[in-house]
Amino acid sequence: MIEFTLHPNIYATGQSTGLRHMLEKTWVRNHQPGDGTFYIISGFANFNGGARFYRTFREHTEQGGRLVAYLGGSTSQRLTSKQVVDALLDCGAEIHIINRKRLLHAKCYGAATSQGEQLIVTSGNFTGPGMAQNVEAAVWLADPVLRQGNFSWPQLIEQMNKQNWARYQLTGNDPANPGWQLLYDETPGQVVLDESETVTLILILGHADTARIQAAPGAKAALGSQYFWLSKDSYDFFPPLTIRNQRLIKGTLSALVTLHYIDLGITDTACRVTFEAENNLDFRLGTGKLRNSQLCRPGDLACISRVGEDRYELRIISQTSPDYPLLLPYAIHFIGHQGKRYGYIDNSQFAATLGIKLSS
Repeated sequence: MIEFTLHPNIYATGQSTGLRHMLEKTWVRNHQPGDGTFYIISGFANFNGGARFYRTFREHTEQGGRLVAYLGGSTSQRLTSKQVVDALLDCGAEIHIINRKRLLHAKCYGAATSQGEQLIVTSGNFTGPGMAQNVEAAVWLADPVLRQGNFSWPQLIEQMNKQNWARYQLTGNDPANPGWQLLYDETPGQVVLDESETVTLILILGHADTARIQAAPGAKAALGSQYFWLSKDSYDFFPPLTIRNQRLIKGTLSALVTLHYIDLGITDTACRVTFEAENNLDFRLGTGKLRNSQLCRPGDLACISRVGEDRYELRIISQTSPDYPLLLPYAIHFIGHQGKRYGYIDNSQFAATLGIKLSS
């Protein structure tokens, strides 16, 4: 009836290990599409914050359900992006933007259905960082507890609508609505990275990452696409995944980034990072330039440094390198059950460890 988590993977009192898992329980696993209303209240929101749920939202509204979102907006701060609002509107959401610096600071999510109500109260915003690597607390409350406390989603929304706030309801066909001016553009090149986002991903490579790299040219093992498989919680490490692929049975969300292969001395200006939004929910980073290079083996480290909004540097650290034991401890989070792990280190600390200078 009550669960508490401190993520990423720090502490949990139930089956949910973080905010994303609680939202999956509320909107996906414990829910029949079309039943009732989903609610989102968040001061900050960006496209990748909702990447896991856009398909779920669309199925819900197409079958008669409602999706209601109250998001913060500002002309001077980056609170909510145009991209996430467009995506939610495409899912059939009712969008309300609250205008006033730091007014809307609450983060609450949940649902009111024929089976009762669910509420998540959390510090995590509807953003990539809020869903992934930020240290966020969350409490999930089920219907019996909410009834005991006299909580009601409809009454909460009714009271919010009664407040004397500058509130704008947006639709997809009202470009003159002043509410759109309260949203920022998160297109790469329009946003300057915060210092907290300039980090290096430390990834222990597995067989699936390196088989084509180790294969000889023309060999059967070299066939297929070359990827590094990343954590399901990589929402905050990449720019908006706004490129949709609906041609396959399972849709994906992607972004194009620039990846500089330091060890090869070459740059791929159209490297694709893909989120399997409608399949296994994995992230994969295209690393085709490494095919047949023999550059890395299972157990080696891939160090991917984010040096710009959509620019990255890749370095391979072999298990025989003296730098390997210095970086390995940062790979603290498990991916799957095969011993593969990942983690992050600040770019400044990473550069100091290797005695190098990163691009900026």
